[in-house]
Amino acid sequence: MSTVFSAGYLGIVFLMFLENVFPPIPSELIMPLAGYMAGSGKLALLGVILAGTAGSVLGAVPLYWAGRRIGEKRLRRFADRHGRWLTVSCRDIDRAKRWFDRYGWVTVLFCRLVPGVRSLISIPAGLNHMNPATFLVLTAIGSAAWTALLAWLGYVLGRNFGAVQRYLDPVSWVVLGSIAVYYVYRVVTHRPESSPAR
Repeated sequence: MSTVFSAGYLGIVFLMFLENVFPPIPSELIMPLAGYMAGSGKLALLGVILAGTAGSVLGAVPLYWAGRRIGEKRLRRFADRHGRWLTVSCRDIDRAKRWFDRYGWVTVLFCRLVPGVRSLISIPAGLNHMNPATFLVLTAIGSAAWTALLAWLGYVLGRNFGAVQRYLDPVSWVVLGSIAVYYVYRVVTHRPESSPAR
C-alpha cells in the first residue's frame, strides 16, 4: 500500500487496476486508504475518486477482451491451470456468467457494487460481445459509485485524523494479514474442475 503514498493518484490508478485483474487485492482497502489521505489533506477527494475509477475501468478492459477474444472454453481451461494463483476458478466464472445471463447488460453497472463478482462480470460481457462503448460507460458509472463510497468513508476518517491515528496501524496490519490468509486459503483449496464449457 506504500505505492499510494509514494505515487499519489497514479498509485491509486495502478492499485485499482491490479484489484480488477488480481482479486485478492481489495478495493475495500485501497479506496478508503486513499480517501483517508484526502481527508488528512494529502490528496483531493475528487482526484482520488477519479483515479480509482480510471484504474477500475482500465482493469476491466483486459477481462472484457479475454472473454471476447479467447472464448469460454479456453478461459475455463486457463482457470483450471492457473486460477490457483489468481484465486479465480471455473465456479467464479460460472457465477459471473449466470448473473449476466439472467440480468443482461445491467449487471455490468450494478455488479461493480458486488464483492466477488465486481471484476469477473467483465468476462461474460466479453463472451456475449457486448458493445465496447456501452461496456466502458456502464463500467465507469458503476466503478465511480463504488470508489466514491469507499473514498468518502476513508475521507471521513481522515477528517478525524487525530482520533483514529493510534488505531490505524494495528487495523491495517489486521486487514493485510486477513488478505494474506484468504489468499493462502484460496491457493491451497483450489481444485481444477475441468468441466466442459456450457
